[in-house]
Amino acid sequence: MLRTDTARIETCDIAIGPAGRIVQIGPAIAPQAGVACADLRGRLVVPGLVDMHQHLDKTRTRGLIASSDASLTGAIAAYDRFSGSDSRGDLLARAEATANACLARGTTAIRTHVNVGRNSGLRGLQALFELRERLADRLTLQIVPMMPAEAPGLDPSTASWINDAIALGADAVGGAPAHAENPDEFLKFLFDLAERFAVPVDLHLDEHLDGARHRFREAIALTRQRGMQGRVVAGHCSALAALAQSDVQSVAQALADAGIGVVTLPAANLYLLGRDASRLTPRGLTRVKELMTAGVAVAAASDNIQDPFVPTGSGDLLEIARWTMLAAHLGAGDFGRTFDMISSVPAKLMGLEHYGLQVGARADLLIAEADDVADLISSGPLDRVVLVGGKIVAGLLPLARAAAR
Repeated sequence: MLRTDTARIETCDIAIGPAGRIVQIGPAIAPQAGVACADLRGRLVVPGLVDMHQHLDKTRTRGLIASSDASLTGAIAAYDRFSGSDSRGDLLARAEATANACLARGTTAIRTHVNVGRNSGLRGLQALFELRERLADRLTLQIVPMMPAEAPGLDPSTASWINDAIALGADAVGGAPAHAENPDEFLKFLFDLAERFAVPVDLHLDEHLDGARHRFREAIALTRQRGMQGRVVAGHCSALAALAQSDVQSVAQALADAGIGVVTLPAANLYLLGRDASRLTPRGLTRVKELMTAGVAVAAASDNIQDPFVPTGSGDLLEIARWTMLAAHLGAGDFGRTFDMISSVPAKLMGLEHYGLQVGARADLLIAEADDVADLISSGPLDRVVLVGGKIVAGLLPLARAAAR
């Protein structure tokens, strides 16, 4: 059996105990009587993939929403118009379909952002809490209420849903400061909520290409002031690509020092940003290589799947890894750290305990016909087996048998 921690590949056996955790890794493990065994020679075993930035409340609405254009503001307006009429049952069904598609392709944990307030109320949040319960034994699902830009100015007596959105069981609090009338006030509002409810912050930060109106330093300052190092994640960070190299290095180092993780979303940024450029159309991604060099934990994720924001998407994180390598100008020697961007890095940023390929970890595994992670990412093998807690949730293990008594 092949295994990887992206730094090495070795042939070995993996024993999974009755509690669904890895109990032994090594050569030629003697199977216990009555325990099912599978011959995985020629296959690669890696930890389950982790998609830490999705929008399951919006997924699969592409055919239901008429968007006037393919810009970010156009997609936001189109979804806002639709969200008031979207039923909880329909939203739940679409979210479950995408979650199952992700699971079949090897993703065992997802963090989803969910719109609250405005037209949607708490409907999407409640639907995804229900989905979390439905899939609890098959998929780890974290839920982040995405606060609307006008939330800080609302009367607390008429906006009790703001507290409810987190108190119901949110895993973090989020929002997009760039769309607020007062971005600094909105950032402070989000950090206040995080502090009050003792949850992390997961921002949509500067999903635009205007280097004159970024909020990197403000987010970094709040993280330090509130003592939230290691508990803040910034998605997109596209505006970093619009800064001079000296400013990029300064911001990247400050993000690293503050323990702020960054999530790059190549599908959305390639599709939505830079459409108004008359020449040399920008890619829209953040400075992935510079962030990594500075020591920032950088993950890659799907973002939107088949909706007005991104009309395509299969839920396959290996596809996202390929896009990241190409769009971020990573090299042929970067397959290992690209795999980390869809596995160990987001697992750490999400606070997933007992993750990975080591004794004591929960056996959330992806098994595929590949030589190593470079082959896994570049080829994207279709024949995949997914285990969660040691149980098969997708695909079939070959030559399963039970050890003789």
